[in-house]
Amino acid sequence: MASPPNPSFDPLLPGDSGEPGRELAPGGIHHPISASRTPDENPAWSGWEVFALAGVTLATIFVFLLATTFVAHQFIFPKVSLQELAKYPGLVVVSQLLAYVVVLGFMYLLVVRESGQNFWKSVRWNFPRNWRAYLFAGVLLSIGLQLFAHLLPIPKNLPMDQFFQTTNEAYLLSIFGVTFAPLLEELFFRGFLYPVLARRTGMAVGVLLTAVAFALLHGAQLSFSWGPVLVIFIVGLVLSLVRALTKSVAAGLLIHIAYNGTLSFIMFVATGGFRHLERLNQ
Repeated sequence: MASPPNPSFDPLLPGDSGEPGRELAPGGIHHPISASRTPDENPAWSGWEVFALAGVTLATIFVFLLATTFVAHQFIFPKVSLQELAKYPGLVVVSQLLAYVVVLGFMYLLVVRESGQNFWKSVRWNFPRNWRAYLFAGVLLSIGLQLFAHLLPIPKNLPMDQFFQTTNEAYLLSIFGVTFAPLLEELFFRGFLYPVLARRTGMAVGVLLTAVAFALLHGAQLSFSWGPVLVIFIVGLVLSLVRALTKSVAAGLLIHIAYNGTLSFIMFVATGGFRHLERLNQ
């Protein structure tokens, strides 16, 4: 992070004056810092710690995938090879669920260690009073982007489709998609990553970079086909913009839950209650 104009004061570190938000002028007189010099986003953690958190998340998912695959091979599917079991959508989802619980603990420890403050306050949870409006916005966003997607080249077969091969897998992913998945994604991208980027680059660039990172996360599931990746990028752009303008991670989470929930409901209806999943590729 670039040094502030006055070397005697750093808004991110304890100042010589001993008072946050004030600088020590010549002669020992305190003067308030102008609003333009106070960062709009100033998390206690650094970009390196967010990068480390991402690494911990990937490593934890990998460890739990190995563990669940081994347990399933020993007690449920002894005749199926470990390589094949590791590709089972149900095991992949379960391993991610277990990993996300652990990652939540890492997030909590990171905030407490760096700031010593309340976790939800530090990540700017700020649950909105008009929460129904954000749910409704998520529904509209989902429907609107589904209509927009019909104008784009969307491949019929994507890696994501493997999670909708059986009724149980479809239910499992749908439940995961409106619970832990949006919660962890919003906490990481809009709770931890966005404020670090915004502090360094400003709101506009921070929103854009967060949306790009969000799209890249989902890119592998979409074969990095530009049509579906563009849709996910727009979703990330909306969620990041909501976080920036409302200063609320919870507001984006509500939109995210409603967006995923609407997609699942549309697929549920289109496939007769997930009983005719072959219709998804028609």
